[in-house]
Amino acid sequence: MRLRRIIVIGAAVTAVLATTAAVLPGAPADRAQPLPALTAPALAARYAADARMVAQAARAASRAGSAGLAHSLDAMRGRHFLDFNPQGQGLAVEVIGDLALARRVAILVPGSDTTLATFDTRGTASPGGGAQILAAQARRLDPGARLAVIAWLGYQTPHTLSPAVMTSGDAGQGASALRLLVDDLARNGHQVALLCHSYGSVVCGLAAPHLPVTDIAVFGSPGMDASSVRALHTPARVWAGRGASDWIGYVPHIQFLGLGFGQDPTAPAFGARLFGCGPGGHSGYLRPGSIALRNLAYIALGEPGQVTR
Repeated sequence: MRLRRIIVIGAAVTAVLATTAAVLPGAPADRAQPLPALTAPALAARYAADARMVAQAARAASRAGSAGLAHSLDAMRGRHFLDFNPQGQGLAVEVIGDLALARRVAILVPGSDTTLATFDTRGTASPGGGAQILAAQARRLDPGARLAVIAWLGYQTPHTLSPAVMTSGDAGQGASALRLLVDDLARNGHQVALLCHSYGSVVCGLAAPHLPVTDIAVFGSPGMDASSVRALHTPARVWAGRGASDWIGYVPHIQFLGLGFGQDPTAPAFGARLFGCGPGGHSGYLRPGSIALRNLAYIALGEPGQVTR
């Protein structure tokens, strides 16, 4: 009965999202802008250019009669975007903090059903809202830390109840884009942590081999398209956590004929470092006051000794 209720709710959510997923006509936005020089003037110029694109997209959505989307885009005005593209489902890469002065960068990688239309609308379960709360928690834990947080909608995410969500096709495209960003940040001397939710953990698993990151943390994960930490071929600390009420625990961890993503990252056989997530569900990992948020903030800060089980 519980599984049936989850399916019915998921179907309703997908139907609603299907009406808002198409942002503007055009081919899917699958190419990220190159990273600018990580200086204050160069970043300010990029933020200003993308702010103009956000405003144009908001006006276009309003003219098209997409009131909900126009509202979502209006909420993005005045914020700092390294990348923005309104075509297809849309791409958006938001920076919270001073990237020019940061020593560490935490990249929040979202999962399925994430578009420009839902970049903020689901609170802390959205990349925009989640990144803001994560950055605030990190500042409370270490006010002097030179940390920037990136809300990374850098790929075309699948719908939760579509066949694509059981394959790594979209994740593979996302992994290629994520690698480009991480490589650029690492070349500029930043230490990078990946925080990967749900289907986003598949993206991070495919991007992981030999990627210059210090930490990869997955939460609410269906799998990383790998059988173990060793199979990821990464020198990073690999973390995994799952809330006690997360429905993802009922998803079979299989890999057969291109379907599924293999071993459960929280299983002992996978070999990840486990972190506590408390009683929360699939959308509650970055909820203020949660155990998961505190642990993910410590991982973002590069303080593994403070992470609790």
